[in-house]
Parts: sequence; structure tokens; C-alpha cells
Amino acid sequence: MRSPLRSTAGLLVVILTAGNSCAHVAGTLTAPAARAQTPPLDYAVGADLSFLAQAESRGTQFKDAGVVKPGLQLFRDHGYNWIRLRLFHTVANSPWPLPNDLAYTMALAKQAKAMGYKFLLDYHYSDTWADGGKQIMPKAWEKLTAPELVKAVEAYTQETIVALRDDGAMPDMVQVGNEIAPGMMFPAGKLPEQWDAFSELVKAGIRGVRAGTGAGAPALIMIHIDKGGDRATTQWFFDNLLQRGVQFDVIGQSYYPWWHGTLLDLRDNLAFMAEKYRKPIILVEVAYNFRLAEYIGKQAPFPETPEGQREFLDAVNQLVLATPYALGKGVMWWEPAVEPSPIRSRGMFDDAGNALPVIEVFDKYTRGRLLRP
Repeated sequence: MRSPLRSTAGLLVVILTAGNSCAHVAGTLTAPAARAQTPPLDYAVGADLSFLAQAESRGTQFKDAGVVKPGLQLFRDHGYNWIRLRLFHTVANSPWPLPNDLAYTMALAKQAKAMGYKFLLDYHYSDTWADGGKQIMPKAWEKLTAPELVKAVEAYTQETIVALRDDGAMPDMVQVGNEIAPGMMFPAGKLPEQWDAFSELVKAGIRGVRAGTGAGAPALIMIHIDKGGDRATTQWFFDNLLQRGVQFDVIGQSYYPWWHGTLLDLRDNLAFMAEKYRKPIILVEVAYNFRLAEYIGKQAPFPETPEGQREFLDAVNQLVLATPYALGKGVMWWEPAVEPSPIRSRGMFDDAGNALPVIEVFDKYTRGRLLRP
């Protein structure tokens, strides 16, 4: 996600049987040595709730049908089973005030996991926002040589994973970088100039995750880019990454239609990725506006209204469910629960904290089904 935060029936059987079908798919996609260790990937009904604890600590109340509920419980009641949380290296060095240090992230992840959520950890490998438009080197690493930087990435990743694991907040999946189509930790890992160096940094992060896991089940490794409707750049990126021996489990994509193409573009890229790479795919950042924001004076794919927002998520989810080989494995909304503001319009709550219709999209799939603790 570009930041700082700005105004911001036939397929039914697929998700209802996700536990069994996803386990089968995950098992057929990994090498024999990894099959026995890699956990199955259930369909992810998820949300990036990285600002939730901060919002609630400042007095924001979220309401479901008029009833105030803790945010984590409210989303759980609507079938959400994954939480995504970002982690910055040293938030004190960020030009924007950000809460997402290790202690904050650990506390929120531990609470979510105790409620039955699975946890996707999103490393930004930066002191501030890292995304498709910028990838800023953490201040602590600015003067390191290339070999020293690789060691620092591995050590930092391992240390943070160990801390989360030991506190009962072990991630179930880890993003090694956020929206890294342009590379990461500029200038050291900037693409296309530094493909080999970038690949070594990604491998270092993956090694750190593996080393930090210990004897437990390994976290799935996600590689996340911001090219949901861009087939050509998606192929360029993953072909280059795989040619350099980077091994990962899940493809993550961002999809905001005003940046990333039409629904037809998204459909075509989902089909391409499934056919070419045969890996599970999650739209790990998705959002749409509930009031006029991105489509002022131009044609919108859906009205920027509460109902249009709901229709957007429903349509996107249907495309993911229809991905070939059942490799569409979930949708995660970016920051649905934030402090209300007239300039923010991508959340799932209005300015009074009332849940909007979009929060009910997954009810038809999950209501009446026991959510596993």
C-alpha cells in the first residue's frame, strides 16, 4: 500500500471445503522433503489490522449492528480468520508517527492468535512505509557493506521471529518485504539494477525466518508485489526471482483498481500466475472507497458508496475463488479499522464507527460454520 494512510453459488463449495482442498493443493505444490513440514493453507478471510490497537487505545469504538465490540471480536464474528500486521525496523526514525514496533505487533498478534486467527507478519525492512513507490533503507543499516547488510537482514529477521515465537505469537506466514516489485532497501536492492543483490537480501530474510522458527512448524513464506492487474511486470519479477533460486510458498499481490487495473486485468493475471507458477495466491492488500475519493470526474468500476464498496469486495473474492487449480487462497482488506476521519474512506466503518455493508461479504460463506479456536 502506498502511504502514509490516505483517504483511505457455484463457488460456495470452494470456500466451505477450504480446509481439505487447500491442504491437498499445498501438498501437491511443494518438494517431497518440504511436504511433511509445510502447514496447509486454509482460505484466508483476512484484514490488515495494524492500526487497530492504536485506534482503540485512543478511544475509537467499532460497532456491529449498533453494538460496540472489540475490533478483533467483531471481525472474527464475520468469519475473518487471518490477521496481517506490519513491522518496521525502528519506528522512532520514521518521519511519520507509527505504532508498529515489535512490542506493539507482538501484543496484537498474541491476542489475535488466542482468538483463533492465523497471523501474517509483514516485514517492511524499513523504519517507515515501504511500498511500490519507495523502499527506504533502515537507518541502522545505511553504512553497511553488501555482505554486512545480508547478515544484518538475516540476524534481525531471526531475532524478531524468535521473540514472537517465544511470546506465543509465532507467525503462520511471513512476508519477506512489502510490495517489493521495485526491490527493497534502496539503493542496495533496487531493481532492475541490483537483481543479484536483491535476491540475496530476500534469501537472507527467508533464512532468518527458518532459523527463528526452531523445532516448530515452519511459517509459510510469501513474496508480495503490487501488480494485481499487471501480468507483464508480474512475470518479469517472479521469473527473475525464481531464476536466482529464491524459494517461497505463496504469491501475494496488492489490488487497488485505481492503481492496478480492471477486474478483467486481475482475472487474467490470477489465471496467468496459477498456470505459470502453480503456487497459492493471496490478494493480500485490497480496498475500495465508501465515499467519493478516487473516481471524481471519471468512470468508476463500482459506485464509491457503502453498497458499491461491498459489491467490489464480493466481485474480487469471486475472481479469487475462480482462480485455476483452486490456487486462489484468500483476500485481505487493507486497514479496515482505523480512527475515523473525513479524509479516510477505505475502511469498513463510517465516521461514527458503524460497520458498513462490506463487512458482511464473507457471512454467506462462514455463518453457521464453527470457527476453529
